[in-house]
Amino acid sequence: MAKRTKGFTLLELLIVIAILAILATVVVLVLNPAETLKKTRDSQRLSDMNTLRAAIALYVTQIGQPKLDGTAFSDTNCLDRFDGNTPDFGEPLNGAASNLRKIWVSLPDSSDITDTSISTNMANLASADFNQIVVADLYKTNGNGWIPVQFNAIQGGPPIANLPVDPTNAVTDLASVANEDLIYRYSCRSSRAASNSTTFEINARMESDDFKPGGASDKAAKDGGNNSNLYEVGTDLSILPGTDGF
Repeated sequence: MAKRTKGFTLLELLIVIAILAILATVVVLVLNPAETLKKTRDSQRLSDMNTLRAAIALYVTQIGQPKLDGTAFSDTNCLDRFDGNTPDFGEPLNGAASNLRKIWVSLPDSSDITDTSISTNMANLASADFNQIVVADLYKTNGNGWIPVQFNAIQGGPPIANLPVDPTNAVTDLASVANEDLIYRYSCRSSRAASNSTTFEINARMESDDFKPGGASDKAAKDGGNNSNLYEVGTDLSILPGTDGF
């Protein structure tokens, strides 16, 4: 007499499937993979900001005449250091409108920003222009990348192999750049006056519930900068637009 193999009944299979479905739902709710990915990207942003800050600071320390905008004295595209009295080099007389200054962004020019409404914190400067780079040059550290600093001029070579960009690197509305957009921003302030140094600022937007504005570990609220929506690093955290500047 052949021995019969006992299998699962249909009811037992349905019960097992139901239990697995419940467990899967609980795991998704508890772990929240979408939020985990956001926090992973935020951690990368924090690391990138520290890397860029250290690299630019090293460049400024080593180079006698740093070119933070890619030009001599950093006086072509950096913000002027306006004090309301004697104008610095490249600074307008009587607080008149200055030449257009730039805000460099990590978004390549294949996504062309058309926004011209951005305001700045300089009393003598009405607006600034977004500067974008072609994708092929975006990561370069020789002054042709999205940050125009010649890191290859540092003794011993550039401290970073490639310029980091935001993990998402996207703007929702190219005609209206906002604080919420996930891109990196960079700008500088310069003067030939001996008492004033060349300074810089970089910022990024956090997106996870924990790190974003209002979160339990709100990074932008603790960086000492003037924009409560963006995480700011650098040697002068008043260069890029403040909370209401975008």
